[in-house]
Amino acid sequence: MVMSLVAIAPVWASMPQTPTESVRNTIEDVIHILTNEQLKQPERLIERRQEIERVVRARVSYEDMAKQALGVQWLGLAEPERQEFVDLFVQLLRDSFAGKIDAYVDEHVHYLSEQQHEQIAEVRTKLSGRKTDTLLDFRMTDRDGMWFVYDVVIDGVSIVRNYRAQFASILRDASYPELVERMRAQTFVVKGFEAHFVDTPVF
Repeated sequence: MVMSLVAIAPVWASMPQTPTESVRNTIEDVIHILTNEQLKQPERLIERRQEIERVVRARVSYEDMAKQALGVQWLGLAEPERQEFVDLFVQLLRDSFAGKIDAYVDEHVHYLSEQQHEQIAEVRTKLSGRKTDTLLDFRMTDRDGMWFVYDVVIDGVSIVRNYRAQFASILRDASYPELVERMRAQTFVVKGFEAHFVDTPVF
């Protein structure tokens, strides 16, 4: 099942879609992977995460997320430095949410609305679970007819804004190289989140 998803994903990813269709297809592909009984085996945990990342990477603009999270400091970086920062930022995101995604397997996704203005769109959704509901707003940008997520707002809290506040706090008291060193160190610590990400500092 997973291999078939990998083969099919590039096909639908290259087809013109509305912002909502893009979000829906991505979520459905991730759910297919999460519910695959073979990939639920403990020894296949890494493979499972890799398949999820493969699907997500096809629809998320990590460079836009990283650039907005870092802010004005981005303008002074050389291209190799920018690429390193994006790579480290992706790792932080992966480590932060890897332990949380299983919690959404049994929840039902409601697509509430879509707002689009030229090349920017926002798709509002709600995850209905047995204990609580979670609002997820996907902010997207159009690149050559394909919609890419550049921010996700979880119950009113922006992922990008959350990281930007933490990065800015560090940069007020430390240099950019020190921030990068902290990010490098953090990528070696893979931990599951037991609390909502806004309550858990990245550093």
